[in-house]
Amino acid sequence: MIVIAVVDDRGGMMFGSRRQSQDRVLRQRVLSLAGGRIVWMNAYTAKQFGDQMDTGLICVDDHFMEKAGPGEFCFVENTALVSYEAQIEKVILFKWNRTYPGDVTFDLDLSAWRRVSTENFVGSSHEKITQETYLRDGRGDE
Repeated sequence: MIVIAVVDDRGGMMFGSRRQSQDRVLRQRVLSLAGGRIVWMNAYTAKQFGDQMDTGLICVDDHFMEKAGPGEFCFVENTALVSYEAQIEKVILFKWNRTYPGDVTFDLDLSAWRRVSTENFVGSSHEKITQETYLRDGRGDE
């Protein structure tokens, strides 16, 4: 599976059971990255996609990490990833380039992964969002 997550400068994802931030341009980019394929997510994450829910590109299931198969995209906000690491082929990490309060953090250690791309873009709520793509060492190019 391909995991997509959004973090602050300390790896934070959530605070007080709420996402740290959100961005319309980032959401569009997530769907664009999937290239017309389904993006799996839980009901909490789906709330931010509002009008895009009718596109048929979003599959909502609170057990989405168990159901997503090889090559399928999973947008993760409030789900621990360590127990799924063996199934994860690629990580696409968006960085807010800010520090927010956080009590839920991205729990994968990416030191054993190879960063294959980095790109900055302007979001609707952030002047700079960084997109980094990681592959596990020994796996093919992006």
